[in-house]
Amino acid sequence: MLPTLGLTGNLCLAERISTRFEKLGVGDVVLLRSPDVPKKIVTKRLVAVEGQSVTYIVDPKNSDRSETVVVPKGHVWVEGDNIYESNDSRKFGPVPYGLLQGRVFWRIWPPKDFGSLVQSKGKDSVS
Repeated sequence: MLPTLGLTGNLCLAERISTRFEKLGVGDVVLLRSPDVPKKIVTKRLVAVEGQSVTYIVDPKNSDRSETVVVPKGHVWVEGDNIYESNDSRKFGPVPYGLLQGRVFWRIWPPKDFGSLVQSKGKDSVS
């Protein structure tokens, strides 16, 4: 999640209620069980919810070829903030909603970055 969250030393607060009641919105930073390594929890940004279309660059390091997909029912599209290094939906496709574990909403460390990570909710929420 570079540059939003650093490699080390970030301490954040997360909550699980939003995922249980399907109250997540596009732009939220979420915790999810990795589709590649199920024992691992990763942090990604929610980019699209079911029914929305997403256009993404397939291989940003080597080409500018893009593809468009429609997120299927019961799934979300997540991406890391570092387009060149992130292992996200551009690699493993739409993520089942059941893999979402929580929403990160507040950074408490380092002190210079103390504050909210919450985006304003618009019409693109899951609910």
